[in-house]
Amino acid sequence: MTPAAVIATVLGYIAVLFAVAWASGRRADNAGFFTGNRRTPWYMAAFAMIGAAMSGVTFISVPGSVAVDSFSYMQMVAGFTVGQLIVAFVLIPTFYRLRVVSLYEYLDDRFGVASHRTGAWFFFISKMLGAALRVYVVCAVMQLLVFSHYGIPFWANALITMFFVWLYTQQGGVKSLIWTDTLKTVCLVASLLLSIVFIMQGLGLSFADTAREVSASPMSQIFFFDDPASDRYFWKMFAAGIVLLVAMTGLDQDMMQRNLSCATPRDSQKNIVLTAVSQIFVIFLFLVLGVLLYLYMERSGMTPPAKSDQVFSLVAVDGGLPLVVGILFVVGLISSTYSAAGSALTALTTSFTVDILEGTKRYGEERLTRLRKGVHILMALGMAAVILAFEYWADDSVINLVYKVASYTYGPILGMFAFGMLTRRKVRDRWIPFIAVAAPVLSALVQWWAREAWDYRIGFELLIYNAAFTMLGMLILAERHEK
Repeated sequence: MTPAAVIATVLGYIAVLFAVAWASGRRADNAGFFTGNRRTPWYMAAFAMIGAAMSGVTFISVPGSVAVDSFSYMQMVAGFTVGQLIVAFVLIPTFYRLRVVSLYEYLDDRFGVASHRTGAWFFFISKMLGAALRVYVVCAVMQLLVFSHYGIPFWANALITMFFVWLYTQQGGVKSLIWTDTLKTVCLVASLLLSIVFIMQGLGLSFADTAREVSASPMSQIFFFDDPASDRYFWKMFAAGIVLLVAMTGLDQDMMQRNLSCATPRDSQKNIVLTAVSQIFVIFLFLVLGVLLYLYMERSGMTPPAKSDQVFSLVAVDGGLPLVVGILFVVGLISSTYSAAGSALTALTTSFTVDILEGTKRYGEERLTRLRKGVHILMALGMAAVILAFEYWADDSVINLVYKVASYTYGPILGMFAFGMLTRRKVRDRWIPFIAVAAPVLSALVQWWAREAWDYRIGFELLIYNAAFTMLGMLILAERHEK
């Protein structure tokens, strides 16, 4: 697939994306930007969420990870399903009852302004790092496929990408995201299914042959119960999946802004349950695709790339398959990444404007619009800067790196919400920022000590320790009387 063909595919998708974003968000006011006016039909939100839960990281890293981690990711997906139920039936009723625009307004209502701002700042750091990692994936692939061919440096690549993301989200916000995420879901699922079909044809396999090949491969092992010290141990990944889903979806302004755009909590719950079921099948198909990619490379005599994240792009673009496979890869990658980056940019703008600058409390509609648009530009520039930082730092499978970052940054958020919902205790609000900073530091020390003293590796479940330290600190600072 030539660089010109890649550019034509990208520009074609962007044209469709902009048309959908303009049509859906051209009349959006601030309420439409922040919450979609709470008029989204639940089935639209559910279909949009199938794609929203996937990013360019999922599209590239999950298939590439099977060589090292097999299908162990499905153990975490099982935890995700339990976490979705907690979000649907514990968090959703609370957020709808309080009519929050930003999730972290709950912390203000429950503890005070210091807790509110602490939650907002930790979300800001978490989402900025996580979203930048996801966009970094597509920038790295596009640099390999297009920009290097024309001598364009990586920094220009990152700025061009974030300019387009800013441009299509700057007007409609959440109101546009529901429709653009629906477009993303169609493109992502179609790219996944058709890529599997074409690679099967390239291998000369029928559906029955494919099932036998995948099940016979050592890369298809799902459950790992043999070594509790391993990162892949079932109960560690299952428990981590539950808390990661609650933290990274239920307590994440980016993901929850779609759920909270539904008219009623009942509609939002139906959306979440349907999304949970769909996610199981979609991620399983990504893992199947990963086995087929490695089989294709082995039988074609291709040299495996240095990074597992490059496996899909190498086979799709340079593997001798029909041109349509490369086009499908580019469409799936671009659609997933632009949508994820757009929703993250909208959420960062919402949280910074509402939580940190208190724009909805301090300003009228016209002033709030100007503030929101200014913040939106700053968030796009900030994300571009972080993407450039990752270009010189990231050396792990990006799917692993995303969850490692989340284990540190989402822990205090999870701990504060859990303490607020599981107890009736008040805390000395002004000390909350210190607890939120101390908890990740203590978690890192525990992780290091367990590895050095016992050769025990704390993996994604580090988030549990992090949240527990936050709750313990809040308990120590709790006031004597109940609220």
